[in-house]
Amino acid sequence: MAQNQNHREYGADQIQVLEGLDPVRKRPGMYIGSTGPRGLHHLVYEIVDNSIDEALAGDCDTINVTIFEDNSIRVEDNGSGIPVETHPKTGKSTVETVLTVLHAGGKFNSDAYKVSGGLHGVGMSVVNALSEWLKVEVHRDGHIYRQYFERGKPQTELVMSGNTKKRGTIIEFKPDYEIFEDTVYDYPTLQYRLRELAFLNKGIQISIEDKRNNQKDKFLYEGGIKEFVEYLNKKRTPIHQKIIYFEGEKEGSVIELSVQYTDAYSESIYSFANNINTHEGGTHLSGFKSAVTRVFNDYARKNNLIKEKEDNLLGEDIREGMTAILSVKMTEPQFEGQTKTKLGNSEMKGIVESIVNESLSIFLEENPKDAKIIIDKAQKSAKAREAARKARELTRRKNVLDGLSLPGKLADCQEKDANKCEIFLVEGDSAGGSAKQGRDRRTQAILPLKGKILNVEKARLDKILNYAEIGAMITAFGVGIGDDFDLSKLRYGKIIIMTDADVDGAHIRTLLLTFFYRYMRPLIDEGHIYIAQPPLYKVKYGKNEYYVYSDKELSQLVENEIGKENKYTLQRYKGLGEMNPEQLWETTMDPEKRIMLKVEVEDALEADETFTTLMGDKVEPRREFIENNAKYVKNIDI
Repeated sequence: MAQNQNHREYGADQIQVLEGLDPVRKRPGMYIGSTGPRGLHHLVYEIVDNSIDEALAGDCDTINVTIFEDNSIRVEDNGSGIPVETHPKTGKSTVETVLTVLHAGGKFNSDAYKVSGGLHGVGMSVVNALSEWLKVEVHRDGHIYRQYFERGKPQTELVMSGNTKKRGTIIEFKPDYEIFEDTVYDYPTLQYRLRELAFLNKGIQISIEDKRNNQKDKFLYEGGIKEFVEYLNKKRTPIHQKIIYFEGEKEGSVIELSVQYTDAYSESIYSFANNINTHEGGTHLSGFKSAVTRVFNDYARKNNLIKEKEDNLLGEDIREGMTAILSVKMTEPQFEGQTKTKLGNSEMKGIVESIVNESLSIFLEENPKDAKIIIDKAQKSAKAREAARKARELTRRKNVLDGLSLPGKLADCQEKDANKCEIFLVEGDSAGGSAKQGRDRRTQAILPLKGKILNVEKARLDKILNYAEIGAMITAFGVGIGDDFDLSKLRYGKIIIMTDADVDGAHIRTLLLTFFYRYMRPLIDEGHIYIAQPPLYKVKYGKNEYYVYSDKELSQLVENEIGKENKYTLQRYKGLGEMNPEQLWETTMDPEKRIMLKVEVEDALEADETFTTLMGDKVEPRREFIENNAKYVKNIDI
């Protein structure tokens, strides 16, 4: 893995210093996004990103991550090791400079790193600042060097402590309990990101070991993103076997693309820039989409698959059922958007477009059978889209005639300001009746849903629009669907899913979330979807009554309030219908007392995979998912 070594100088003079480190502990959220689980896990990614940068430069092919019993972390690589000589600007060792000065990193010097991921040089110093302690060990030039820090401050000098034939960097750190709400690492979260990094960087071996419960995984993908698409489609049914894959370089940027179509009705396209998941898309994704639309239409016209008088296929038709990974690597990425995950470099649109145009055209010419299968699927999608348009037109006309006829079973609220309004989607008529009686009529609307809604994972939009319960939701929310979707017309600031705490309730909740994720995604992205948390138990002790929302809360109540030796009665709520209107208000609907979960999608790729697993056609992945997650399940009703 040392193909680029002759072209790369990585020494003290490549490390540029921009500013001090003190602000990090004062405002950690500015640097790592949050002090919740997201920020906690981000610390690991920052250190791993430095090792990945070594790998991209050709100096490293193995990265090992370990979680210890005390939730401290070790990241070890076999790269060139952080430079140890005195830094010209700081007068300290380069190791200490990188770990104590914000924005001190080789990534700022394009001679040292042509491409880099992560937060562009803030990584190591930010992790150090937010750690109770951090140890660094560098193997370089035949020697071992060590230094120890506490809360970002060096407690020792950089000391040479022996000789070695190895090379690389080992960083060990413990997140600071003064900063983070919780310092317990979640193995699946780290496992997911490390697997993703291994897919995006073919030939690099990344392993993770959890000493808390002896879990281990090792990831090495010689096929890179081609294997990534294969992995995603394990839970789907591909309609052609050969995965479309190509790599191209233009103007110093490397573009990799992997595509395979399945019989699904939604698209699953993920774009990355320098290993960063560009959730909000950007110029590279625009270039990809416009090239794909043009190439397929040109091919279909040329081969008479689209007749002369027929309209061109739209991009959304061509992308139906597409699973794609687009990965670009470039020297100076510019990230924009609300969460800084949108690629803004204008030149990337043309670069991606040109490479995709050329390579995809060649693939279709060389694989006419696959090309025909894909175009046939797109044509079916176009017909369904036209049927869906007519269905929407009918609904719109009906609404205009009726002055926006709201669904008959909707008990609407009086308030007209959407920000003050909320709608409860309630399972069944009996809970719906309780909710209607118990609610605050001024601001709370109730829409009872009969039975389980359609599984949208297995249906096209035209069929979905003809399903009564979905039609009722679309009309009630006011935002439309598909091409007509307009978030500014939302009638309720909060859409709250309120189902029973049993297996059926969980299934209805998943069906609703699948619908929102696939067809009304902005409602989730903009924070409008919530899940109500009804109590699990009612505890009576003497004259006192308590509502309890989890087993943990129950054991705390027994231990702290009631005392283990005292007698109490326990009522387990299985359904909302078991509560009278006052109880339902008091426990689940009163904004002053209720507990609600806001639905957020931190990783769209992971969410996509979960919905495909749970709601798709394949049984085996679903069985595997249930087996792997069974240990997290409580209060299951059989």
